[in-house]
Amino acid sequence: MLPDTFPCELITWERAAALGRRLAQVVRESGYRPDLAVAIGRGGYVPARVLCDYLRYEMLTSIKIEHWGEAGEEKPETTVRFPLSIDVIGSRLLVVDDVTDTGDTLTAAVSYLRDCGAAEIRTAVLQHKGTSGFLPDYYAEIVTDWRWIIYPWAVYEDLSGFVLRILKKGPATPEEIVDDLTEDFSITADTRMFAEICADLFQRGEAELRDGKIQISGWGNLHHQ
Repeated sequence: MLPDTFPCELITWERAAALGRRLAQVVRESGYRPDLAVAIGRGGYVPARVLCDYLRYEMLTSIKIEHWGEAGEEKPETTVRFPLSIDVIGSRLLVVDDVTDTGDTLTAAVSYLRDCGAAEIRTAVLQHKGTSGFLPDYYAEIVTDWRWIIYPWAVYEDLSGFVLRILKKGPATPEEIVDDLTEDFSITADTRMFAEICADLFQRGEAELRDGKIQISGWGNLHHQ
């Protein structure tokens, strides 16, 4: 369970591509040649495709493991939601994710794939957190000081979650929310992106604008019962 406030880092597409290139170099230099790359969904989808591009791997599939929700909301247990659709008995696998946080996701993935009969399983991530309980075989960068990492393929989802975290404390003006994003999560919100996120929350019925302030939908009813 994460605390109410914690530092975050927003990774750009350019930085993510550079990390993918570096990860490919590390895997290539190891001499490991898997029969199949396995992306862990959802965070590993993009890194796995980038890695396969740099390494010229054609064989790529995926499994979906659920552990984290939006904005660092941890789910009660780590589960394999969508399993493999092919036989991997006797295969050499390279499992790819974006980051090791607690390590629970990769631990569950390796256990599941071992039960599927894989002959060898190695793991690769863009960024490895030194606080993680799982040590991957390959990583492009080690993160020594823990922080929540927001990747460009999950930025709207994560920022929406952080806005809702702030609104759980009560209605706030857009300016107050932007200030809280900086103070609570070290996030500097892009004006256009913030406006789009708020518009999406309104459209989804998750938040509403009332008297110049944004609030969780039904906030007034919830707090007058």
